[in-house]
Amino acid sequence: MSLRSYLFGAACSVALAGLLVAADVEARAEKASRYSKTQTYNGALRYVRVDLGYEITEKDSDAAYLLFRYQPPGRKDTTHGSIEVIENGDDVKIFVQLPKMPSYHERVLIDGLMRKLRTEYGKPPDKAPPEPPAGDAGADDEN
Repeated sequence: MSLRSYLFGAACSVALAGLLVAADVEARAEKASRYSKTQTYNGALRYVRVDLGYEITEKDSDAAYLLFRYQPPGRKDTTHGSIEVIENGDDVKIFVQLPKMPSYHERVLIDGLMRKLRTEYGKPPDKAPPEPPAGDAGADDEN
């Protein structure tokens, strides 16, 4: 292997590692929920603290977020994680971030939270039918 090939390979490896780290920092999982913001936030709090046993480091029920120490399965070290619940019309959005973990960890947390919500609150309410457009929709002509 020539020095030139070696340096090119090393440069590519460094560039790829930089891209992976940058992508990992901005990674987050999201899911729409038809449960209320309050139900979703309270379910997330109980799921993280009671079901999973993670330490909550900060929480705000009005802003509907919580920060916690995440311990990956089979490991003793912890990293920081967050769950945020945001109203979005008839739905709410759940955002889970574990910046130092592969994205499948976030997906597992969201899936577990959705199972907990179904178990505790039952089937989510159906979406309301869309309202007719404003104006004379449905008005009868009188002649």
